[in-house]
Amino acid sequence: MSLERINPEALSPATGFSHAVTAKGGTLVFLAGQTALDAGGAIVGATLTEQFETALTNLLDALAAAGGAPADLARVTVYATDVADYRVRSAELGRVWRRLAGRDYPAMAVIGVVRLWDEQALVELDGFAVLP
Repeated sequence: MSLERINPEALSPATGFSHAVTAKGGTLVFLAGQTALDAGGAIVGATLTEQFETALTNLLDALAAAGGAPADLARVTVYATDVADYRVRSAELGRVWRRLAGRDYPAMAVIGVVRLWDEQALVELDGFAVLP
């Protein structure tokens, strides 16, 4: 299996994401939306950054249980209840991403939503990965 991250010079610079990712061979893993739920089912973290870290950890834990690693992520969608706050905190969120998932960025999108399943949730991440 191989993932190739494609960032054409004709597009704006890809910072914290890839414009396109191709996958050849392997097994697809579809990752359900993860919020900042702890093992007991309670939302943890008061800030977007705290909740993003837990949600990303949960997503990566699900991926690891399927036999994958962060570099196997081909696509991640971020759902945020406050996109303006997400933009303000983008540098912090990028540091969290790099610490937990490294610099092999998947294709990504951030989508603003009115609310998530759990009212206290500020952010949710889902995606898919391609395993060897």
